[in-house]
Amino acid sequence: MTRYKITFLLAAWAVAGILVIGIARSDNGRAEFSRTTIDIGVVVSDVEKAAEFYGKALGFAEANGFDVPAQMAGDTGLTDGKPFKVRQFALGDEATATRLKLMEIPEAGPKPVDNQYICSSLGLRYLTVFVADLTGTMERLRQHRVAPVRPPYRLAGGANSLILVKDPDGNIIELIGPVR
Repeated sequence: MTRYKITFLLAAWAVAGILVIGIARSDNGRAEFSRTTIDIGVVVSDVEKAAEFYGKALGFAEANGFDVPAQMAGDTGLTDGKPFKVRQFALGDEATATRLKLMEIPEAGPKPVDNQYICSSLGLRYLTVFVADLTGTMERLRQHRVAPVRPPYRLAGGANSLILVKDPDGNIIELIGPVR
């Protein structure tokens, strides 16, 4: 399985902004964050379909998952007391590798978000993943019947191209890397 090399992760917020995770310093000069990567939680309509997409079609490595009991879910404000299981997928073997946490919350009745374009709804809009070989990634996606939204777009400078794909719930994933 091809492993992704991630340089950084962009999280698009609203229509106007992109948040780039960096190292912030507190007033005493110490690093503000204990890790310089972030974990992303995604509530999905079908965790098995999402796991197939992120694990097999995109090539993320499945890591240990965990359960969130009803009491903790309610006490922390994650849910209204509904328990759930989390399946984790990592972008590498390192302890600090970015993790994608997939969860399906039974009987929660979530409403789908309009994901036609990144400006169709407010909030976290897409994930950017940097790959070592965009051609190989596109071939694996094709094998799993995942089509890019449009053909690859060559970025300024010519070294990398990007494609957009959508997961089973329509969430946008931007893949950037060199095309052979």
